[in-house]
Parts: sequence; C-alpha cells; structure tokens
Amino acid sequence: MRLSRYFLPAMKETPADAQIISHKLMLRAGMIRQTAAGIYAWLPLGLRVLRRIEAIIREEQNRAGALELLMPTLQTADLWRESGRYDAYGPEMLRIKDRHNRELLYGPTNEEMITALIRDNLQSYRDLPRIFYHIQWKFRDEVRPRFGVMRGREFLMKDAYSFDLDETAGRHNYNRMFVAYLNSFARLGLRAIPMQADTGPIGGDLSHEFIVLAPNGESDVFYHSNWEQPTQPINADFDNPESLQKIVNAHITDYAATDEKRDPVREAQAGDKLCQSRGIEVGHIFFFGSKYSKPMGFTLPGPDGKPIQVQMGSYGIGISRLLGAIIEASHDDSGIIWPKEVAPYQVGLINLRVDDESCKSVADSLYNRLEAAKIDTLYDDRNDRGGAKFATMDLIGLPWQLIVGPKGVKEGVVELKNRATGDKQTLPIEEAFSLLTTGQQ
Repeated sequence: MRLSRYFLPAMKETPADAQIISHKLMLRAGMIRQTAAGIYAWLPLGLRVLRRIEAIIREEQNRAGALELLMPTLQTADLWRESGRYDAYGPEMLRIKDRHNRELLYGPTNEEMITALIRDNLQSYRDLPRIFYHIQWKFRDEVRPRFGVMRGREFLMKDAYSFDLDETAGRHNYNRMFVAYLNSFARLGLRAIPMQADTGPIGGDLSHEFIVLAPNGESDVFYHSNWEQPTQPINADFDNPESLQKIVNAHITDYAATDEKRDPVREAQAGDKLCQSRGIEVGHIFFFGSKYSKPMGFTLPGPDGKPIQVQMGSYGIGISRLLGAIIEASHDDSGIIWPKEVAPYQVGLINLRVDDESCKSVADSLYNRLEAAKIDTLYDDRNDRGGAKFATMDLIGLPWQLIVGPKGVKEGVVELKNRATGDKQTLPIEEAFSLLTTGQQ
C-alpha cells in the first residue's frame, strides 16, 4: 500500500483525554477515532491489526475442535428471563424496545442465546460433546468508559460455549479451551498467565482469567518469577484428556494470583521468587455445569431414554481489548512495536527523495517485488521530510523499515532497520530484499 493513497491521520500531539499508553498511541497512529463515549471507529491501520488478531484466535479455536457460527447482536429479553439473568445483570446491559413494543437487548454475552439455539436443534446424547464459537461485537454500558479500547462500551469478542453430558467431559472441553488460549496468546507474542478467578455474573465454580503483565495494567497481580520466561505454542493432542490435563496442571503449578485471590501460604513458599506487577485481563474461561441448561430446560435423552442434564462452559477473549494489551506490553518512547504476527504491515518502505528519479526507481522496484513476494509493505512515497517519515514509521511500529536514499542508491545499498531493537544495517539492495523475503531477518 502506498502511503500517498492511504488514510493514516497520524497525530503529532497526544490528545488530552487519553490516559494510558495504548489509547494515546492508537489515536496518534491513526488506528481509531472515538465516535461516542467508549465507542470507536476502526480506521484502516487499526482494522488490519484487529483482523490479524482475529485470524490467529480463529485458527486456534478451530484447531481445538470448536465450530464457528455467528449469532446476532440483538437478543430477546425473554431468553434472559428464562435463565433468570434479565433483572440480575444490571445497568451495563442496554435494553431497548422495537416498534412492536417487544423487549430486546444489545448482547453483552451469549450464554442464553446459544443455549436456546443448541437446545432446539439437538435430539440425542449422541450429538454431544460440542464446542461452538463466534466472533461478534458486544455492548456493555460501562458507567465510566475509559482507557480507549481497554474499557470501552462496544468491543469485539470471541466467545465460545461447550456442551457436554457430564462433568468429566465438560472439564475436558474446559481444558481444550485452556490450552487453546495459551497457544493463542503465545502466537500473539504475549505471555498470558492463567490465574484462578471469580466467576462473577457468568456463574459456576471453575474459572481462570488470563493476565498479561503490563506496567499500566488495570489490577495488581502476584506471581512466581518462572512466569517471566518466554513462552511458545504447545503441540497438544486435544482429543487426549490425560495429555491435556497434564498441560493444564503444568500451567497452574507456579503461583499466580490477582489481588483478590492472593494466597499468603503459597506466597511464603515462593520466597524471593515472588514478583508483583500490574496486569491486563485478556481472556476468561468458565465451567458452570447446569447454570443455564437447567432453568432453560436443556436436557437430552440418554442411552436408557432418561433425560440427561447438559453441562456447559463459556470461554471469552476480548479481541479489540487484546490490541490495546499488546501495545501496553510492546512500545517505546517513539511509538508502537508490533510483534510480526499481528503487525498491520511487515515492512515500512521509505523513499527519502521522491523527486530523485534514481531513488524513485529503486523504491518503486522494491515495493513491487516485495508485494509480489507476498510481503505486506507500506510504502511512504509522500513528498515529505525524511524526519517526518521516520517518525511516522516509528510511531506505527512496523517490524522492519527499508530506507532508500540518494547517497545509498549511488552506492547500490539501502538501510534496513529493526524496529524492535533499533539495529540498522547498510546492505546491498539484493541482500536486503533477500533478508526480508526469505525469513532470515
């Protein structure tokens, strides 16, 4: 994409109402713009990152055996009355009426809808187990929306729901999602720590939230120093309950707790390995058994014809919130530093002199070749100062900057900058191109 044809309304100054780093940088980098309190329009650069995160989450859900569907944003109040949550949920739920005076709500979550949908379309115990998921916009009317996409009113969420015949099978599906979450966050370049959590309005007695360490996080967390080691995706056999349980056990052995779940005994055992930080919740999983299936009458005839109460769990990841969390965990004074897996473009190509025919020829050729090699490239071909171009590229945080200038062109070289480390190399043009296209960089 040529920057001269792109829509990137970058800002030099930080808006006064932006309080945390991710909100400041997303506004300055032209990724989002607020349209109402806690509601944002996603501009082209921000949307590209959102879609890359979404794709990784979708791949890991599919790998874990979940089936994708899509449920609507609006739900009927009657469904929530079936479960008993309509009056209990609170003012965060936006309640409306249509022209026929029917009560609707803008879904903050989908336990009721998925329960009714699956209940009305399964006939036998042989149809279980199942996990369904969708990626859909949600709305929660926060009393004080703040911190940009970290605590907005409208947000993009992946929510999944498991259906099983008994608790043992239900815990297997819970473990499927536990490991899928570990893999998702690892692929996003994040160290997300699973911590035992309160179940809140979702319900149930088994729950973990996944916390990313960040200096500007929303809550205090306490953890064993082992959690600071790098993480990699796990090659898991999702159909093997024993194997999955071992993986889960290994990831809840080292101490980790939010402020409200602290354990003085385990903290004492950790000794000088106990660490404290701030954290951001990026995922939450629950197994709640029959909390929704029982009041909503979801049973299936078993092998002997007797009804079996279906057991359920739910599993959420805040996709739009993840984008903010990644920035909070990966930035410097100059701007964002995107992990390559989610970067909107892999290469920022800078032509320092668009009025120089030699520079233009080399830069245009490199752009066309990179695009042909399927390397997503943002080409700064604007007639602007070099300093402004460098500042823009540092701000938006693409992994690599390829810099073409008149002096280098005469010598047959370009400059290649690693955004994360700041390291710069002056290389022959073909060598720089080869490094970017062969994965050796």
